[in-house]
Amino acid sequence: MNLQELGWDSFFEKHFNPYKEKDFLPARIAVKQGNVYVVYSELGELAGKVTGRFKHNARSQSDFPTVGDWVAVKGNPRTQRMTIHGVLPRRTKFSRKMVSTEGRIVEEQVISANIDIVFLIVGLDADFNIRRIERYLTIVQGSGARVVIILNKTDLCDSADECIKEVEAVAPGTPIHAVCALKRDTLEPLLTYVVPGETVTLVGSSGVGKSTIINTILGTERQKVGAVREKDGRGRHITAKRELIILPAGGIVIDNPGMRSVPLWGDQKGLEETFDDIVELTRQCKFTDCQHRTEPGCAIKRALEDGTLDKDRYNNYLRLQRELRILAIKRERRARAR
Repeated sequence: MNLQELGWDSFFEKHFNPYKEKDFLPARIAVKQGNVYVVYSELGELAGKVTGRFKHNARSQSDFPTVGDWVAVKGNPRTQRMTIHGVLPRRTKFSRKMVSTEGRIVEEQVISANIDIVFLIVGLDADFNIRRIERYLTIVQGSGARVVIILNKTDLCDSADECIKEVEAVAPGTPIHAVCALKRDTLEPLLTYVVPGETVTLVGSSGVGKSTIINTILGTERQKVGAVREKDGRGRHITAKRELIILPAGGIVIDNPGMRSVPLWGDQKGLEETFDDIVELTRQCKFTDCQHRTEPGCAIKRALEDGTLDKDRYNNYLRLQRELRILAIKRERRARAR
C-alpha cells in the first residue's frame, strides 16, 4: 500500500524519524475492535495488539490508538501479524467526553484521528435538531478539522429549504449539502471533498444514513444499514465498529457508530467559534464583567429584547458553556490526583 494515499506526509515523517532509526514501520489504524487492531502499511494489511510496555506506559484511554492514528509497528508479512509500539502525535482529532462505569473518572474518548474533514450528517426527519447541531459544531471546531454539514433524507422532508436556512443561521460560512443517500447523483458534490490523501470522518446520530452514504458512494452494500423508528427518527447501532475505508478513486472515509449522546470535550475555543456572534455581543457590553442579567448597557439583553439574538440559541450557549466549565474542573482535579 502507498503511504501517501493513506494520508502520510512530512508532518508524520518528522515524528516517525526516532522510530525509523530502530527499524519500525509506519502504519495507519484501519479498524479497532476491543484490544485488536487492523492496520494498513507498506507490508499490506496486518492485525495485532499494542505491546505490554505500551499498555503499561499508557496513562489514559486517549493514549491508546484509535482509527485514523499513525503508529509504529513491528510486522510480519508472512503471518500478517504485528505489534504496536507507539502512536505518532495526532494532527487533528474528533473527541467526546467518556465517563467510567463507576461515574467517577472523566476521560477523553478519541473517536477518530488525523482527519481533514468532518461530515456532520443530520437527518431531515425527527433527527433534525438545531441545538444538537450547535453541540456537534462546538466539538468539531475544536478538532482542527474542517466541517461540512450534510442534511440527509430530502425525500422525507417537504421543507428542506427552510431547514437549510435554519442551519445557515447557526453555521454561517459552513458548506451545507442537502442530499438523499439513496440517490448517487445528489451525493456527487460530496465527492469533491474526498480526494487522495485526505481523510473524511462521518459523525451523527444512529439512523441518519452514514453507512448508506458510504454504500452509495462505493456502489456496493459494504456497510450494514438498518431501519429507523418513525416516531423519533432513531436507528439501531448497525455500524458496530469504527472503520477506515479507502475509496476506489482515492480518498479515505471513516465510518463511525451512531452516537446517542455527544458530551463535550475540549476548551472554550470551539464554543467561542461556534457562537462567535454571542462572543462579539459580550464585547459590546458597557461593563467588561457584565453578567448579562440586570446590568445597564448589556448588549446581550438588548439583542434578546429586539430579537436579533435567538433566546433558544443563547440558552444553549449558556448550557454548553456551563458543561465545559464543569469538565475543566473535573479534568483539573484528575490531573492533580495523578
